[in-house]
Amino acid sequence: MKYIQETTEYLIEKGFESPEIGIILGTGLGQLLEKVEILQEVSYNQIPNFPTATVEFHRGKLIYGKIEDKTVVVMQGRFHLYEGYDLLDVTFPVRIMYRLGIKRLLVSNAAGAINLDYTKGELMLIDDHINLQGGSPLAHKGVSKLGDIFVDMSCPYDKNMSNLMSEIAVKEDITLHKGIYASVLGPQLETRAEYRYLKIIGADAVGMSTVPEVIVANQLQIPVVAVSVLTDECDPDHLEPVNVEDILSTAAKAEPKMVKLFCELIKQI
Repeated sequence: MKYIQETTEYLIEKGFESPEIGIILGTGLGQLLEKVEILQEVSYNQIPNFPTATVEFHRGKLIYGKIEDKTVVVMQGRFHLYEGYDLLDVTFPVRIMYRLGIKRLLVSNAAGAINLDYTKGELMLIDDHINLQGGSPLAHKGVSKLGDIFVDMSCPYDKNMSNLMSEIAVKEDITLHKGIYASVLGPQLETRAEYRYLKIIGADAVGMSTVPEVIVANQLQIPVVAVSVLTDECDPDHLEPVNVEDILSTAAKAEPKMVKLFCELIKQI
């Protein structure tokens, strides 16, 4: 509670006043910032008690500004368990955005397509998720002081925003699948056997993020919508080596469609 209070006060002093919408940008997904009228920005390593992104391709800034006349606070770079952080670190920014005043949370990530009807470069609206990260951000001593830890997760992604995003996708002629996201620890990519397992348990895409932030958002009763940019196809019978450069390149090519969806959604909510 002390850390949350200190960090919130610091950001308010820096001009992060009453943002309406929080946005978390996933790996390789930074083009949305071109649409932001930036009013303030602070590097993570300057924010008291804030984790610092350790992976080279994850930028580390918290940005305050406007999109479509809505005030937003944007995480340019998120935190992952595979960087050595714990689940409290990973979700700390969500708690800060909540204390600053956000009423909705928009999340993006890069993910591999388990569903072979999906194609690399397409988008998937997350309808539900499977937590395979081996823990919960609510399973820590003292977290009950921040809200109910027995959080209902029967509908973790807001139906109203999800339906609106689906309508926008149709109007803009953007392929937007709706599916289930499995969140794993990483950082290594999956084996052929693991891809088969993920398909059997019902996953349509797999990644290494998002679920902890969504759990905390649900604890705080913040409506969430999340989109995966599908950066590779995970066919265990025809699996080819994937490298990070390929993933980032695919994310960059597909990202304008995600930016369009986010901007139109922000305009309408």
